[in-house]
Amino acid sequence: MQGRGSAGPAAAPGTSGAPRAPEVLVEARGLTKVFGHGESARTVVDGIDVAVARGESFGFLGPNGAGKTSAMRMIGCVSPPSGGHLRVLGLDPRTHGSEIRARLGVVPQLDALDEELTVRENVLVYGRYFGLPRDVVRRRADELLEFAQLTERADDRVEPLSGGMKRRLTIARSLVNTPEILLLDEPTTGLDPQARHVLWDRLFRLKREGTTLVLTTHYMDEAEQLCDRLVVMDGGRIVAEGSPRALIGQHSSREVLELRFDTDDHAPYAERAARYAQRVEVLPDRLLLYTDDGDAAAAAIGRDGLAPLSSLVRRSSLEDVFLALTGRQLVD
Repeated sequence: MQGRGSAGPAAAPGTSGAPRAPEVLVEARGLTKVFGHGESARTVVDGIDVAVARGESFGFLGPNGAGKTSAMRMIGCVSPPSGGHLRVLGLDPRTHGSEIRARLGVVPQLDALDEELTVRENVLVYGRYFGLPRDVVRRRADELLEFAQLTERADDRVEPLSGGMKRRLTIARSLVNTPEILLLDEPTTGLDPQARHVLWDRLFRLKREGTTLVLTTHYMDEAEQLCDRLVVMDGGRIVAEGSPRALIGQHSSREVLELRFDTDDHAPYAERAARYAQRVEVLPDRLLLYTDDGDAAAAAIGRDGLAPLSSLVRRSSLEDVFLALTGRQLVD
């Protein structure tokens, strides 16, 4: 559970260098969420086990409908669990929800900014919800707008800001109470690539400073960039858990050769191509050949007389892990 980039486990008092177990801030065992009753009941989170340590950046990766947001809403104390054990900051959300929420920062999927107020006013008003003194909120607002690279827009109204700026403002606002855990639900959905990378940089800085991050995403590159450890969810269940690199090493090859042929059905080419790979996946528009040497496989394909319209060698990703585990792509 020790996050990457940490200084390593601390020694417990009274011991000679013995590692001290990391403090667990989120603990779930058999956590379940069911909507509806009787025959109409629908289980969206199906008995998952999760533990998030202080200072860790932890992710829920999966397609839309996998149960990620429902799990996050239970952790955020806005949706009660239907079953199982859940403790957040050592407290039971069923009985201490308001106390837990006061110590959390929450970035929802959709920005809920007051677009009639200025950028600074959005932070100031939100800070007052936590009962913070005015001078503290003003100081925090200045610090957070600088962190979010919004100082020059502090006195502008929110409405004309770009999507990336609004997202950074939402994150800045969520940090006003100096939360112990920052929950981020699909933090970069809908943003262009440049805005996503700027936001990743801000989140990476928070992670480096020791903020505990819990995020949901269906973007494989986002999970690889931000998460020390993650769970892969499908159909409300956890199908794999580990660091991004460990999951790729366990469930995929080092490289992937993508082949596209001049056909609407790539399945007939799969049997011939399979001899040059550890595993072959047939997608509607291409073949994926899993191998430790994509260039060598491509050369062998050519010598065998196969003539794809295009070929691409890339490294394996979490998308390939999900495909191997479920037979489906993360974004269908």
